[in-house]
Amino acid sequence: MVNLQQLPTLSNVSEDRSFARRHIGIGDRAMAKMLAFLGYDSVDELIEQAVPAKIRQPLELNLPAAQSEQEALQTLGAIANQNQVYKNFIGMGYYDCVTPPVIQRNILENPGWYTAYTPYQAEIAQGRLEALLNFQTMVIELTGLEIANASLLDEGTAAAEAMAMSYGLCKKKQANTFFVSELCHPQTIEVVKTRAIPLDIKVIVGDHRTFEITEAVFGVLLQYPATDGAIFDYWDFIQKAHAQQAIATVAADLLSLCLLTPPGEMGADIAVGTSQRFGVPLGYGGPHAAYFATKEKYQRQIPGRIVGVSKDSHGQPALRLALQTREQHIRRDKATSNICTAQVLLAVMASMYGVYHGTEGLKAIATQVNQLTQILAKGLEKLGYGIGQAPVFDTLKIFTSPEQSAQIQQTAEAQHLNFRYFEDGEIGISLDETTTPEDIKTIWGCFHAGQLPFTWEQLEREIHPIPANLARTSDFLTDPVFNRYRSETELLRYIHHLQSKDLSLTTSMIPLGSCTMKLNATAEMMPVTWASFGKMHPFAPRSQTKGYQQMCDQLEHWLAEITGFAGVSLQPNAGSQGEYAGLQVIRQYHIKNGDRHRNICLIPESAHGTNPASAVMCGFKVIPIKCCSSQGDIELEDLKAKAEKYKDNLAALMVTYPSTHGVFEVGIKDICQIVHDNGGQVYLDGANMNAMVGICRPGDFGADVCHLNLHKTFCIPHGGGGPGVGPIGVAAHLVPYLPKTNLEGNAENIGLISAAPYGSASILPISWMYIAMMGTAGLTKATQTAILSANYIAKRLDDHYPVLFKGTNGCVAHECIIDLRDLRKSAEITVEDVAKRLMDYGFHAPTISWPVAGTMMIEPTESESLEELDRFCEAMIAIREEIRQIERGEISQEDNPVKNAPHTAESVICGEWTHPYSREVAAYPAPWLKQHKFWATVGRIDNAYGDRNLVCSCEGMEAYQES
Repeated sequence: MVNLQQLPTLSNVSEDRSFARRHIGIGDRAMAKMLAFLGYDSVDELIEQAVPAKIRQPLELNLPAAQSEQEALQTLGAIANQNQVYKNFIGMGYYDCVTPPVIQRNILENPGWYTAYTPYQAEIAQGRLEALLNFQTMVIELTGLEIANASLLDEGTAAAEAMAMSYGLCKKKQANTFFVSELCHPQTIEVVKTRAIPLDIKVIVGDHRTFEITEAVFGVLLQYPATDGAIFDYWDFIQKAHAQQAIATVAADLLSLCLLTPPGEMGADIAVGTSQRFGVPLGYGGPHAAYFATKEKYQRQIPGRIVGVSKDSHGQPALRLALQTREQHIRRDKATSNICTAQVLLAVMASMYGVYHGTEGLKAIATQVNQLTQILAKGLEKLGYGIGQAPVFDTLKIFTSPEQSAQIQQTAEAQHLNFRYFEDGEIGISLDETTTPEDIKTIWGCFHAGQLPFTWEQLEREIHPIPANLARTSDFLTDPVFNRYRSETELLRYIHHLQSKDLSLTTSMIPLGSCTMKLNATAEMMPVTWASFGKMHPFAPRSQTKGYQQMCDQLEHWLAEITGFAGVSLQPNAGSQGEYAGLQVIRQYHIKNGDRHRNICLIPESAHGTNPASAVMCGFKVIPIKCCSSQGDIELEDLKAKAEKYKDNLAALMVTYPSTHGVFEVGIKDICQIVHDNGGQVYLDGANMNAMVGICRPGDFGADVCHLNLHKTFCIPHGGGGPGVGPIGVAAHLVPYLPKTNLEGNAENIGLISAAPYGSASILPISWMYIAMMGTAGLTKATQTAILSANYIAKRLDDHYPVLFKGTNGCVAHECIIDLRDLRKSAEITVEDVAKRLMDYGFHAPTISWPVAGTMMIEPTESESLEELDRFCEAMIAIREEIRQIERGEISQEDNPVKNAPHTAESVICGEWTHPYSREVAAYPAPWLKQHKFWATVGRIDNAYGDRNLVCSCEGMEAYQES
C-alpha cells in the first residue's frame, strides 16, 4: 500500500514551482534569446512557420489541470491503493520473487542505468554490455544451448519468434504446421496463434504424448515444466520431430533448470522463456526480460540482439552488439523479425540476480521451492485430494469438483490468497522463493477446516529428489563473475564499476534523432516500485486490480485525446509491437469487410526498418514510395500512381509524421486522402509524436492508426535499450479489432499481442505521472520548446554541417539532419569518426547514417538547457575545425584526433605519445572537460573482427583475455 500520509499535497502551486518548469530545460530568458537568434518574435510565430496551418490544433486538449509532483503522487497513490495485493500462487509463468535491495536501489532506481540509450555506440556502453554478456552466459549455461541473445520482450512473444525462426529455417516446401503442446501456458498459446494467422501457419494445439508428427510439421513448442506443473522427459518426442526435419522449441522455467535436465541436453534446438523470477517484480505482467537460446549454427537467424566480444584499437577485449546484419533496419522487408526494443534494464537485473546468488544460491532457492511443493502435495494427498502423478518442480494441479473448487476459492480469497482455477473445477498452485512454511499451512487450511492429520516433520521425511532421468548433472555459472561478489560491498562496487563505463543522461544530453532522450523525472519513476503496482499478478481477478484498471483507463483516455483517436490499447510492449498490432488491426478490418485480398502496404523509402519488417510479419507485400531528394517529403505523384495501380489490393500506407527526415510535410492530409480514395487505411508511425503533442493530432488529419512510443514522447526511460511501450490509437471504425485484454476475448479482435493483457503495465505510471503533472499547457509548451531547440541547433550548425532537409518555410520539426558526406572526400573523415570524437567531448553521438547514409540526425528534446545545447554545438563546431585542419594539410589524414577517437585514459596517460597532436588535444579538447571528464573505457572497436570471431559468453571472454 502507498502511505498517503507521506505524500503531502501542495495547492495553488505557482508557475515557478510547477512541474513543467522543471521538465522543460529552456527558461523564458533563454527562449527569448533563441527566438531572437532565429529571427522570431515569439514561439507561436515559429510554430506557425514550422507546422502546416492545415493540421494545427485550434482547441486546447481536454485534459485535467496540471498537478504538482506531490499532488500527482498523492492522486496516483489513492488509485494504486485500490489494488488488493494478495499472495499469488497463480503461476502461469509469473512468480513473486525477492529483488535484492542492492539491485533495486542501484540498478532499477538508478538513473545511471535507466537513462542510458541502446548500446549502439559501444565504446561508451561497456558496462551494460558486460551485464548483458553475463545474462547471455547465464541463459546459455542454464539451458544447455550454445548461443543466446541479450533478451526479448516476454515469453509469449519469444515463443512466437521461435515459431517464425523455425518456419524460416524449414527446408520442406509444403510444411506449414506448428504444433503447440496444450500444456503450454495459455497466454503463450494465444500469442503464437495471433502471430501465425497472417503468415498462414497452421497451429495445432494438442497432447504431445499422442500427437503424430508428419512432414507438414516444421516446428514444435513444449512447456518445461508444463503449465499444470508436470515435468516430462521430451527426448523421444524431440527425436521424432527431428526425424521429420522439424525444429523443437522448449519454453523452460529458468529457476527449474537449476535442478532439471537442460533443454539443450534433451536435444532441443531452441529454448525460450522469461527471466522474471530472477529478481524482477511481477508488475501486473511486465516489463520482464525474455530469453532466447539456440544452437550456434543458427546465429544468423536468432532474433534480437547479441552481445559479442571483439577487440579495440589497442588490442584489448571490448564488447559490442554483434551480427548487426540481422537487424531489421538493414534487411527491411527481408527481415524475419521486427524486434527493435529489448528489455535491457530487466535483463541487467536478472543477470545481477545470478551474480548475487551464484550457482549455490540459485540451487538453494530452487531446492527450497521444490521441497515446499512436495510437502504441500503430500499434505493435500493425506487430506484426500488427488494430485497428478508426474514429477513436479513448483506447481501442483489438484483434482477437485466444481463445487469444492468454488468453496476453496471463497476460503482462499478470504485469506488473501490467489490460486489458479481451471474450467473443469481443478485448482493450480504454484510456489516461489517468497513462499514460507506458514504459507503452506495456510493453503492446507483452505482445503481442510479441521486439525491436520499429520505433522510437518512426517511430510519432510517423504520428500524425494528429482528423478534421475530428469535431474540436472551438468555444472552451470562456473565463470568467476558468478562466484566473485558474495558480499554486498563487492557487488555494490561491481555494479557501480559497470555504471561508470556508460554514458547516460546523468552525464550529458543524448541528442539521438527519432529517439527522444528527454528527462525521466524522479517523481515519475517513484510509483514503479510501489508494492501496490509491483506485486500484482497479470491474471489476478479483476476485482483485485481496480487501481490498475482506473489508471490504464485514464491513460488510454488521455492518449486518445492527445492523438485524436477513438480508442487506445496499451498492450503492445515495444514500438515494434505497436507497429505490428496496428497493422494487424488494419488487416482484420479488411477481412471483416470481405477484403481479405487487400495485402499491399505502401512504405516510403525513408521509413524506419521496423516498418517493412512489421508489414511482412502481418502478411503484407511491401511497395516502396519515393521521397524527394531536396525536402525529403513523400513524392505525391509516385504515391498517387502506386495507390491507383494497386487500388484493388491496397491495404495500408505506413507513414512517419513528422517525416523521418525531420520536417512537417505540408501534404499530409492529401497523402491520407489519396490512400483512403483507393481503399486503404493510413498507419502513422508515432515515433515523432514529441513534435505534435498539443499542436496537432494524427486522428484529425487523416490517420486511422497510430502507435506511440511511451519510452520517447511520454517519458518512460530507455533503460539502456528497453523497456519500451508502444500503445496504438485507432479511429472509431477500428476499435472493435484492438488487442484483447483477457484470455477469452471476442471473435473480432486480433488476439493477444503480448503475453500480459496490459503489456508492460508496471511502467505505465511513468507516463500517467508525466501527463498529470504537465497538463495541456505544459505538454504544448514542451512540444514548442522541442521544435525551438531543434531549429536553434540546425541554424547554429548549418554553416559547418549543412542541414539536409528543411520544410517549405525553412524550418525543421523537433530534429534535424546534418550532412557529413563531403568530409570523406575532403579529409577522409566519416560520420563514424565524428561520432567517436564526440565521446572525447563527453557526448553520445546523434543517430548516424540513418535515414541517409553519411549523416547525423540530431534531436535535442525540450528537457535540455540552452547551456547544454550550446555546449553540444560548440563540440560539433570544434570537431569541424579539427577536420578543417586535416583539409588544410596541417595534420595527417591518417593520424589525427578525429580518426583516433575515442581516446582512453590509459592511451593518453601511459606509455610513449607518438601522435602529431598533444595529449591535451586528445583528452581535453574543450574547456568544460577539465571540470568534468567522461572517459570511454575502450578504444575504437573492431566490428568486423567481432563478427568473424563470434564470442557471446563470459567464458569466451576470459579465454580471449588470457590469450
